[in-house]
Amino acid sequence: MKEVELKDLVSGMILAKNICDLKKNVIFPEGYVLTNKAITKLSFYTVSSIFVEDQTIQEIDKIFEGHRPSSHSVKRSPEFLKFARDFEEDVHKFRDKINEVVEKNAPLDINTLMRDTLALLDNTRGKIHIFEILYNMRQFDDSTYAHSINVALICNVLATWMDLSTDDIFLATQCGLLHDIGKLKIPEHIIKKPGRLTDEEFNIIKTHPIAGYDILTGYHLNPHILNAAMMHHERCDGTGYPLGLKWDKIDRFARIVSIADVYDAMTSSRVYRGGLCPFKVISILEREGFQKYDTEVIMTFVKNVLDGYILNLVRLSDGRIGEIIMINRSALSRPLIKCGTEYVDLSLEPPELYIDSIL
Repeated sequence: MKEVELKDLVSGMILAKNICDLKKNVIFPEGYVLTNKAITKLSFYTVSSIFVEDQTIQEIDKIFEGHRPSSHSVKRSPEFLKFARDFEEDVHKFRDKINEVVEKNAPLDINTLMRDTLALLDNTRGKIHIFEILYNMRQFDDSTYAHSINVALICNVLATWMDLSTDDIFLATQCGLLHDIGKLKIPEHIIKKPGRLTDEEFNIIKTHPIAGYDILTGYHLNPHILNAAMMHHERCDGTGYPLGLKWDKIDRFARIVSIADVYDAMTSSRVYRGGLCPFKVISILEREGFQKYDTEVIMTFVKNVLDGYILNLVRLSDGRIGEIIMINRSALSRPLIKCGTEYVDLSLEPPELYIDSIL
């Protein structure tokens, strides 16, 4: 890691730390690859220098030429660029239509909403892994609308991995798309607050599942969709909200949505932090998730997500760059990494050594 003055920045440098404005809002997250447009944007902020990685993305590409495409290569691919354009358009459409529902009690045409969202998946099947795409969308819109679409896509893939029926996969996607509609009733200054919420503010946030259920009750929707809106923050050990329900009382589709929801929330950038590395999120889920989430669902999710990262390039916490060779089934977030000619089995290393970022 090195500090570079603004005037010396060049396209391809990789941010080593989040860049924030004076209100602590994240402008660009750690791991972001600078472009000329991004460098120009930085000139409008009171930023004189920033911390970047020792190697540019072009230098990393040269070292690992012939390996699985790195993150910035994914971002340059035609599939990703098309996804990003379509995603932005879908977010705008979803925002306009769902706001009409929330603010004016307009008709809810869920089939139209689903058609636009499922079209995003159709463009990725058999090409770039959807989780790679979503990970590389971290610097994009982090609004409730974008989050809802992300969760819908994740629910669709997760339900497919679970071998659910075609109808249930479609229903799980609907549940994901509408799960957070109640957030649109929460004041924006609370949703976008860059710092820690007060107890009073968090109590207001905790009203959104009931608000979502109330909004959706006025429409002729499958009961599982209403339950997912109400129960996606419930946890199997009874520590969730708003009702403190335990495992057998939580709707099975809500149990799917809850995992998609927390994964997207943790890996996406927020106004107060950059997105977490998927392996960091999985380590958290390993540590506490098997008590809080449906075991079958979370095991299916974690295994398939991580298998999708085999052969990906990663940066370790000590700065070394390597390639994921094998996932350790007994320590899912700590795979076997090949760093040059050396093999590093993270399951045998101290916790201070971990995957810091996916390249």
